[in-house]
This record gives sequence, C-alpha cells and structure tokens, in this order.
Amino acid sequence: MERIVRTDFRKLHGFSKAVALPLLPARVWTAAEWDRIQLGYRAQGMDERWNAFAEGNRLFLHSSWTGHRVYEAVFAPAPGADGGDGRGRHGDGLIISGALVEGDPRRHRRTSDAYDAVMLEVLVGSVLLGERSGAGRQRLTELRGGAGAGQGARQGAEAAQRLSALGLRTADEAPEPAR
Repeated sequence: MERIVRTDFRKLHGFSKAVALPLLPARVWTAAEWDRIQLGYRAQGMDERWNAFAEGNRLFLHSSWTGHRVYEAVFAPAPGADGGDGRGRHGDGLIISGALVEGDPRRHRRTSDAYDAVMLEVLVGSVLLGERSGAGRQRLTELRGGAGAGQGARQGAEAAQRLSALGLRTADEAPEPAR
C-alpha cells in the first residue's frame, strides 16, 4: 500500500480556529497500527467522509467533502515505551499526547470535548485501521444524546451517526437494502 501524503489532495484547508482538546483518547496504539496509520487514507467515494495523512508524529484528518482540517493528533511513545534508553522505540505502543479540533462552528459542530475525544479515536480506528468499533460508535451515540432512547431509536441513531459523521469506510459497512 502506498503512503498518502499532503500533496495527494487537491484542496486542503488548515484550521480556521484551532482548539486544544483537553480530553484525549486513552487507547495505546501498537507499532504495527502506527505503521498503518502513517500510510494515511484517501476517501474512495462520496459516502466516505474523511481523508487522513501523517507527517512525522502528527496525524491530520480532513473532511473529504470540504478539505477542512477537523482534527490533528500528535502521537508519542506510551509511558515506558522507549525502553528507558531515550531512543523512542515504539515497541510498547503510542498514545495521542495532544490534539487539536476545529472550533469554528461553520466548519465543525462541536458537541463536547468527550465527544471529540471519542470521535478522534473511532476515526483513527475505523478510517485508518478498518476497525468496526461498535463500542466506540455506541459511545458517540450516547454522547450525542441517544442513550435514553429505546432500542429501535438507538439503532436508528447509531446508523445515522455512522453515516453522517463517520461516513462509510468499506462496502461491508453499507446499510442493508430496504425490503
């Protein structure tokens, strides 16, 4: 798989109003996952909402529709991951040590810091790693206010969340046709 780089995209826009995200995902990413994350991702169609590329230890997530940067994450060795030798080996994994989110409501509708932290983690997992992340998507639905709804309403809210904010990553995530 060829690495996606900034120049692979026709239109990319930086932040209009960058806001530091005070809550960060707690996940520890393995060295193999980091290798895949660094390859980036280019949306393959209109149902895919995200483009991503890495430069150094930074990951940039842009809306595939507008080219606006929505998230930027800095990856660093997890505590103790450098083996104590200061050489920064990633054998024990990496964490997101800092992140920015678009704060301009015309470009990104923020719900909460908790929502953006979960969304960042789910985006990295689903868009870049191809994970299905049901628990993360359920948490997004809860943070958007779907927690008190009945099962049918929750499933509808989860499907809407998956299609509206996350977009589809692969054909196997496409909804079943109506019968």
